[in-house]
Amino acid sequence: MTLAERAMKRLEVWPDLSAGQASCGAGRALRSAHSEILHFHSDRDVDLHLTVPAIRRIHSDLMDSTAVRVVPGSRWVTVHLDCETDVDLLMSLVSVALKAHLSQGPDTAAAPSPHTCNLHRVTLVPRDDPYDH
Repeated sequence: MTLAERAMKRLEVWPDLSAGQASCGAGRALRSAHSEILHFHSDRDVDLHLTVPAIRRIHSDLMDSTAVRVVPGSRWVTVHLDCETDVDLLMSLVSVALKAHLSQGPDTAAAPSPHTCNLHRVTLVPRDDPYDH
């Protein structure tokens, strides 16, 4: 089982989340009553929907993490799952996202567009570079 599959299985049982197709058309999504929260795009890459205030509040922590990529102007962050610790980080960030969306209320954004998440906007280089010897 991949790390993304493990994370999805752990999160699917959370009472505030339900599974479905990602609005971007690529992969599976988990959504709350208010908004899509996660897009599982591959065996290792997950986009997490935060609010602007939440991103501002934890921005320095997000930038310090080697597992997280922040795209300027996006309400989504990409989490690259390389190990169980990254899955644990994702669980914590999902809690932050759910709380942030709950305090914000229903998502008032327009209908989904190709840039609803960071798909094709983030390039992740594997941590263990096979060419680095």
